[in-house]
Amino acid sequence: MTGPGPAPAADGALLTARGLTKHFAVHRGVPGTRSMPGMRGILATRRLARHGFTGRVAAPAVHAVEDVSLTLPAARVTAVVGESGSGKSTLARMLARVIKPTSGEILLGGRPVAASNRGRRAYARQVQLVLQDPFSSLNPVHDVGYHLARPLQVHHLAGNGTSLDETIAGLLERVALTPADQFVHKYPHELSGGQRQRVAIARALAVQPQVLLADEPVSMLDVSIRLGVLNLLSGLREREGLAILYITHDIASARYLADDIVVMYAGQMVESGPARTVTDEPAHPYTQLLLSAAPDPDRAGPPSLAGRGSPPSLVSPPGGCRFHPRCPHAMAVCATSVPPGHQVGTGHVSACWLHASDLAPGQSQPLANHDLTPGEET
Repeated sequence: MTGPGPAPAADGALLTARGLTKHFAVHRGVPGTRSMPGMRGILATRRLARHGFTGRVAAPAVHAVEDVSLTLPAARVTAVVGESGSGKSTLARMLARVIKPTSGEILLGGRPVAASNRGRRAYARQVQLVLQDPFSSLNPVHDVGYHLARPLQVHHLAGNGTSLDETIAGLLERVALTPADQFVHKYPHELSGGQRQRVAIARALAVQPQVLLADEPVSMLDVSIRLGVLNLLSGLREREGLAILYITHDIASARYLADDIVVMYAGQMVESGPARTVTDEPAHPYTQLLLSAAPDPDRAGPPSLAGRGSPPSLVSPPGGCRFHPRCPHAMAVCATSVPPGHQVGTGHVSACWLHASDLAPGQSQPLANHDLTPGEET
């Protein structure tokens, strides 16, 4: 059972993100030059001054996440889907308060999170992060019992009615590592990948959180044991009412596990809605591209990938819709204006100009020199 904590907000959300944005500064000296400590940096600055530039050179930044808002309701799994570099893990780390957002706010139970050390610890007890690599996230010099006892001790939860050994045994049973006495004294290298990830989940559950942030929890596991971990997360959602954020690049597993899906591309949300609706009736061209690339045993022929190119640079992202350089439906407006979210169904939103009904004739013209030619599809 989850422990006492903030009640859900009026809209049922346990955790809410509003307009989260994260920019990472790139420290590489004067643009157009290599890293130049000491005299080389001084000479470069003098060269710029000779050409009339006397101000400070703004440091470039990686626009990792831009204006992302979402809610995590109790007893539901929300999947965030996108290819590598789309900002999924950065979003999870902001929600876990491992990294600080450039702008935006996070609400727990409808209330802002306190910035004090006590507030951070209280938040960490309610919102736990499970990382992608279970071997790296577990200390190899300590056994399973130590990993599970440590959070209980840090949050002063040890000995609340039961002995520490009984509490640890109960955690192992909750993640289906039984009998517990066969695992409690083992070290990470003595466990399989799936067992290590179950220990990592048990460690997160030790503090009785209300929200679990799972950052690609099965991507480093053998295909044969991924389903067991996904079913474990599903059971936690159903039995304990946890709000779960499931980060993945595999839209097929998101359809299997999640109640809702959020699709991210180049740091921005492009589509969101009920899992079945997003996967059965994708409204955004990027979501259609993801589904086309996903394995489908019912597909008769090879996948048809209606797109080209690769993700853009997040240091200098393209204007307008960030997907437009790869989009087969790109229009003139796509290169100049960021598309708003359009309601395309019940709870189903797509940020794409294709769903706008009030475009001027010039805006709806196909983007010049953008037609796909044979051999350009990826």
